[in-house]
Amino acid sequence: MIPVILSGGSGSRLWPLSRKLYPKQFLALSGPHTLLQQTLLRLDAASMAAPIVVCNEEHRFIVGEQLAAIGCDAATVLLEPFGRNTAPAIAIAALKLIAEGRDELLLVLPADHLIEDREALQAALTLAAIAAERGEMVLFGVPANKPETGYGYIKSRVGRRQLPPGVLAVEHFVEKPCQSKAGEFVASGNYFWNSGMFMFRCSRYLEELKHHEPDIYDTCVLALERSREDAPFVRIDPATFACCPDNSIDYAVMEKTTRACMVPLDAGWSDIGCWASLWDVQDKDAEGNASKGDVLLQDCHNCLVHSTDKLVTLIGLDDLVVVETKDAVMIAPRERAQEVKQLVNTLTAQGRTETRNHSQVYRPWGAYDSVDIGSRFQVKHISVKPGAQLSLQMHHHRAEHWIVVSGTARVTCDDKTFLLTENQSTYIPIAAVHRLANPGRIPLEIIEVQSGSYLGEDDIERLEDAYGRIGEQRESGRVLIKS
Repeated sequence: MIPVILSGGSGSRLWPLSRKLYPKQFLALSGPHTLLQQTLLRLDAASMAAPIVVCNEEHRFIVGEQLAAIGCDAATVLLEPFGRNTAPAIAIAALKLIAEGRDELLLVLPADHLIEDREALQAALTLAAIAAERGEMVLFGVPANKPETGYGYIKSRVGRRQLPPGVLAVEHFVEKPCQSKAGEFVASGNYFWNSGMFMFRCSRYLEELKHHEPDIYDTCVLALERSREDAPFVRIDPATFACCPDNSIDYAVMEKTTRACMVPLDAGWSDIGCWASLWDVQDKDAEGNASKGDVLLQDCHNCLVHSTDKLVTLIGLDDLVVVETKDAVMIAPRERAQEVKQLVNTLTAQGRTETRNHSQVYRPWGAYDSVDIGSRFQVKHISVKPGAQLSLQMHHHRAEHWIVVSGTARVTCDDKTFLLTENQSTYIPIAAVHRLANPGRIPLEIIEVQSGSYLGEDDIERLEDAYGRIGEQRESGRVLIKS
């Protein structure tokens, strides 16, 4: 069995903690590991092949680092130039396996869900594998125990065909009902939440997709043929993939196939789809408050408070969500937590970069934090991992001053290469060809002061890069990306 981990999406409902370039699957929201890491760690490695991870191209280094941190080697990382939903993502994974002569069972898992009961999950996977081996298209349904309006529902029924004991037939799907309808579904006892987890054989999925959505199938075949492979990465051809219809596996296949069946999954599942969902699964104090970070609550009840940078205090408040990051604060009634997505859409339409990046931005060589910015200057705190280096580059409109705070820097500036240690500094003139590297065994910490008439990141010309980013377009704006 081969896990296919879908690590797409922007996680906008968990803003401001989740950002487009650092969405919720990369966050440690419950325990020491991130949601992506938890997804892989809960699987039985002895019965699973190396996973295939599907992610946005902009996330490839984050995925690589998080997998390496738990000792997981992905067989393939499929890089989407942009999202086209789950049906194409799964199709390209299945097509690649078929091309390798591996018509195996696929276990499709979102990277950003929480499952508390690992044993119950394994039991459900064992039952699903029996059905999938018989050619069934299996999905996993979570017993609906409350009238949740943010989930899709599945109605089960007695099967007209022979299914393994414990596997239910699917009668129909219902997409995010109103409160009253959701209450009726829960009361009936035969409705389940759609978990977004699936199992089937590669060839069966492709057969169903080709029959019901031939445009998706044909486009994915061509996109994979035109892709570039740089193991373990497979870069999907953007020009072809842009022509692919945007559709989910639910609409494209599962709601149309006659072979859909469902395995109940009662394993403490949550998609952590909004702040209210996170409050549901977190530990709480005697007053029902869930908090993380530097938080002080006085006479408060049933609140979720998350602090990452500052002391956050609340007095006499109930049923609120308060989330603080270095560059943004979000406050909402807990019952309206789903509306954060609309707020993010408004901010994006206004051109606010806070929806895209944190003030601390992660790069393959390390990270940087924007400390201050003005019309003709910007100050950054830059951290370079041991053995890592930035690209060899030049700027046409800005100069840079580098001050070493900790560690050792190897600096290239035009035809000179030299070392700097703690409390030493250097000046990089406009148009100088330069590079910053860390030759040491501890992180290199520097303060960079940029000055000039234009500080946008499109004022960069990469000449060499260890991470294959030459020619990539970078974002410019108020919070700038160091390359």
